[in-house]
Amino acid sequence: MKTSSIPTKGILSAFATVLYITAISLFFSGAENLFGSSASNELLVPIVMLSLLVLSAAVTGSLVFGRPIIWYLNGSKKEAFRLLGWTLGSLFVFTALLIFILLIV
Repeated sequence: MKTSSIPTKGILSAFATVLYITAISLFFSGAENLFGSSASNELLVPIVMLSLLVLSAAVTGSLVFGRPIIWYLNGSKKEAFRLLGWTLGSLFVFTALLIFILLIV
């Protein structure tokens, strides 16, 4: 396994996570226009929201922890922790940049 690609893999995993979060956010921002706001949706909306929460936790968990866990279980413990560090660090930087953009806009 090439250790030089670990930073790239970490940054790409964090970027994919941000893209997924962006897609979900776009879905939420247009959900009322897409589905409407009728009283018949009162029971279904919480079910859909919780299902989406569980799905999102699984997807983002896979993006952040999937490859490091596989590497760890295959004996590449040092590389697994480096990848996890790069992924979480990159996700922190992306989040900080988004907060900064939010503050200046």
